[in-house]
Amino acid sequence: MTTVKQQPDRLFAQPVQQVPDFVFNEDVVRVFPDMIKRSVPGYPTIVENLGVLAARFAQPDTALYDLGSSLGAVTQALRRHVRTERCRVIAIDNSPAMVERCREYLHAQDSMFQELLPVEVIDADILALEFQPASLVALNFTLQFIDPAQRLALLGRIRQALVPGGALILSEKLRFEDAEEHALLNELHLDFKRANGYSELEIAQKRSAIENVMKPDSLEQHRERLLAAGFSKVVPWFQCLNFASLIALP
Repeated sequence: MTTVKQQPDRLFAQPVQQVPDFVFNEDVVRVFPDMIKRSVPGYPTIVENLGVLAARFAQPDTALYDLGSSLGAVTQALRRHVRTERCRVIAIDNSPAMVERCREYLHAQDSMFQELLPVEVIDADILALEFQPASLVALNFTLQFIDPAQRLALLGRIRQALVPGGALILSEKLRFEDAEEHALLNELHLDFKRANGYSELEIAQKRSAIENVMKPDSLEQHRERLLAAGFSKVVPWFQCLNFASLIALP
């Protein structure tokens, strides 16, 4: 079994004169599990329940997509919970470092569990992906990193790939139309980070690194865009502070 070492997130602990834009490179890969656990409220709950939700929607002879799979946490949850025959997981990420480490994690999972769904991990751009018929598509904190002008087209292609009875599960950081609500939830999120040991310097430098890379939408924007993409119903199933997850039905 491959041993995968995890390191604590100290990427932004030292002051730098100019903070570069955030990139999912090897440095991020090494600390990613710690980073996301300490930065995203409710992340473990979302990931594990994505597997539970997928078990309801998964259908034989279809693909289950994990788009923007990073280290494969969602893929692993899908394989733990889905027992539908003749379906498989396709995990896509455009970071070679993430893809390499994801394969290591999945190899380790293979050695611990039997009768897991087959999985393919692909280094590719999800915007250029030719989708196969799918019963479940997971976009777990991925759409927010896509150019806003390209989001509707991507969701439309996902909708076209979904078979009847399938679902898209979309998890995102939210912004809020009401200024006071937005400010309150943003401050509570910063409190969450502080409670998890991040310093003011780390918080500030991470914000500078990610503000040009990650563009969150409001819940209203997500709903309107999903309906415009051809989905018939959008059901929020989870929210913790300014992070939420939605089920979109075809």
